[in-house]
Amino acid sequence: MADAGERTAIIKRVPKAKDLEVRLERTEQQLRLFQKISRFMVREMSLQEVLQGVVAMVVEFTQCDSCLVYLLDNDGLVLCASNTPHPSTIGKLRLRLNEGLTGWVARERRLLAISREAYNDPRFKTFGELPEDTYEAFLSAPVIARNRVVGVINVQHRLPHQHTGSEMEVLTTVGEQVGCVLVLARMAPTAVESANHVELVLASGPVALKP
Repeated sequence: MADAGERTAIIKRVPKAKDLEVRLERTEQQLRLFQKISRFMVREMSLQEVLQGVVAMVVEFTQCDSCLVYLLDNDGLVLCASNTPHPSTIGKLRLRLNEGLTGWVARERRLLAISREAYNDPRFKTFGELPEDTYEAFLSAPVIARNRVVGVINVQHRLPHQHTGSEMEVLTTVGEQVGCVLVLARMAPTAVESANHVELVLASGPVALKP
C-alpha cells in the first residue's frame, strides 16, 4: 500500500498527465487542419469553394463565432468568404488599407490579437451591416503569397477570448497556405500538365523568403 508521500506524488502527476494529453490532442487537431487545407491544393475546386472550406475548418478549430477572408483588390480589401451568411456583402464590402484593424494587419503584415473590446480599439472601423462590429475578441493574420500580402483572415468571438499560442500559430500558417492556394489558382491546368518541372527547378533562382 502506498504511503502518504507516494499518494501525494501520484496526485500531483495526474494533472500534468492530463495537461499533456490535452496538448497532444490539440497538436493533432492542428496537424489535421493543415493536412486538410493542403489537400485543397491538389483538388479541382473553385477558389470560392476552397476559401469557404478553409473558413469552415478554421471555425471548427478555433470555436470562433466568425471567420472572414478579405483579399486584396488594387489598393483595397474585399470580403470574399465568411462562415456566416453575408450575401449582400460578399464581393461588395470593401475597405481601404488605411481603414480598420483588418487594414492595419494588411499594411503592417503582422498578426493582431485583441482579447476583449476590439470595437474600442482606435483602429477599429464599424461597417454597420456586419454583426461582427459588436464582437469582443479579434484575431487576424495576413494572407501571404510570394512574400506579398494579398489578403487578411480574421477570427472573431462574440465574448472575450484569450487567444492561445496555438490559435495564433494556426492562423498565421493558414494565411500562408491560403496564399499558396491563390498562387496555384492563377495557373491553368494545362500549364501545370505541360510544365517541365525539373527544368523549372534547376533554372530558377533563389526563393524569396519572408523576412
